Amino acid sequence: MSHLTKRSLVDVTAPNASTGIINGESSNILNWDDVRFPWAYPKYKRMLGNFWTPFEINMSKDIKQFPMLTEQEKDAFLKIIGLLALLDSIQTDYAGRVADYLTDSSLNALMIILAQQEVVHNHSYSYVLSSIVPKAKQEEVFDYWRTEPTLRKRNDFITNGYKGFAENPTIENLLHSIVYDVVLEGLFFYSGFAFFYNLARNQKMVGTSTMINYINRDEQLHVGLFEKIFKEILQENREYDTQSLRDFGTSTFKKAAQLEIEWADQIIGNQIDVLLLDDVEAYIKFMANKRAEQLGFDSPFEGYRTNPLRWIIAYQEVDLGKTDFFEQKSRQYTKTSDANGFDEL
Repeated sequence: MSHLTKRSLVDVTAPNASTGIINGESSNILNWDDVRFPWAYPKYKRMLGNFWTPFEINMSKDIKQFPMLTEQEKDAFLKIIGLLALLDSIQTDYAGRVADYLTDSSLNALMIILAQQEVVHNHSYSYVLSSIVPKAKQEEVFDYWRTEPTLRKRNDFITNGYKGFAENPTIENLLHSIVYDVVLEGLFFYSGFAFFYNLARNQKMVGTSTMINYINRDEQLHVGLFEKIFKEILQENREYDTQSLRDFGTSTFKKAAQLEIEWADQIIGNQIDVLLLDDVEAYIKFMANKRAEQLGFDSPFEGYRTNPLRWIIAYQEVDLGKTDFFEQKSRQYTKTSDANGFDEL
C-alpha cells in the first residue's frame, strides 16, 4: 500500500517500540530504552549537544565591518542571508509534516528537535540583519525570494519537490521529498557557507561566520538523520528500492547542482577576493556527488572525488570544546560534524 497513515496520538494495544518506521503500530509512548532503532538515542544526544542561540554571538565587530565591505560583498552577503531565511523557514514546517508519518515516537522526538533547530537558524538570520542594516532593509532581504529570479527558480525546485508529499502523502512522495531535503540541507547551503567562511578567512564578519559554523554543524546532523530515515524506509519496504528511484535521485542532485552553480555565478562570480568561481563550481559538484552517494545513488558528475576548497574544513570543523576558531567566547559543545571522510568520497 502506497498511502501513508499518520501516527496515532495514543494506541493502548500497540507496543512502545514501533513495528515499522512507517505504517507501523506504536503506543506513541516514548521510552528511550524501548525504541525500534538503536541509532535514535545517540542521534538524540548529539543533536542536544549542538544547542546554541543567536544571542551568544558577539556581533560588535561585524557591525563596524559591514559598511567597509565591497559593494559586491555586501550584495552577496544580503542575498545569501535572504536565501537561507527562506529555506530554513520551510524546513520547520516540512519536518513536522514528516514527523506525522513516522511511526516510532523516538523519531518524532528527533524531528521536533530538528524543527526547533531550524527555528533557531531562521532567528539567527534576523539577528544578523538587525545588527547590521536598518529594519526596512531587513524586510527587503526577507522578500528576496519573491523578487530575485535566480533565487526564485532554485527555491521553487525545493518547494515544488516538497509539495508532492505535502499534498499527497504516499511512500513514493515521502522518499522523493527526502531527496529534496538532502539537496536543501546538504547542497543548497554550501556555496553560501563558502562565501561566509571566505570572509572569515580574510578576517571579515567573523561573528556571522561563527553563527554559520553552528548552523553548518546542525545541518550535517540533519542530513545524517534523513539519510537514516530514507534507508530504513527502503530496508522495510524493499519494493520501493527501484532503479527508477535511483535514477530520480541522481538526476535530482545533478539539476540541483546546476541551479546552485547558476546562483553562485550570480552572487559570487569572480568578484569576491580569493574565492574563485571555478573552485566553487567544483566544490558544488563534489558535494552533489557526496550527497547522492550518501543516499545510495550514482554520482551525477564524473570525477570530483576530492574537496577543491580544502581550506574550508578549518572553518567547518572547529574544536568546540575550546575557544573557537573565530576567537569568540569559549564553547562547551560536542564536535559533531563528519570530518573523517569529508574531504574524499
